[in-house]
Amino acid sequence: MRVGVVSDTHDNLRNVARIVALLNGVGVDRVVHTGDVTQVKTLEVLAGLAAPLYGVWGNNDLPRHVLEAASTDLGFDFAASGREFRWSQRRILVVHDPREIRERLNGHHLVLHGHDHRRRVELRAGSLIVNPGECAGHQEGRNAVAVVELVSLEAEVLLF
Repeated sequence: MRVGVVSDTHDNLRNVARIVALLNGVGVDRVVHTGDVTQVKTLEVLAGLAAPLYGVWGNNDLPRHVLEAASTDLGFDFAASGREFRWSQRRILVVHDPREIRERLNGHHLVLHGHDHRRRVELRAGSLIVNPGECAGHQEGRNAVAVVELVSLEAEVLLF
């Protein structure tokens, strides 16, 4: 199973459209957004994804009730930061802020986060930790998403 990872899109609709096209083009099975969607119109662009979208809310996702309602209406599965999944026999933790990882790292094969806009693919204590880095377009030429192959537990960063 291939999982696309997106973070901190911060309502940059041009980049979000590029992300949708890129992830649809590489054929991921699921997409995870690690927070800071920011506005409903970003969710509406993400509705163009061919794969189901899961995610956590970030510190800039306000007013939360408005985003939650839109997410539900679009068929997305978003929840508070710190959620867990079990896909392809892998335990996956998704948080927004990397400071949330410390107390939750043990026992997860994969940990996904965002918040700091810094690309990270790191093996720590038996867990692969991934942050795709810059998705919002704040750093031109450094925009990226990640694709994680769950069976091999390998991550690839795709620049756009």
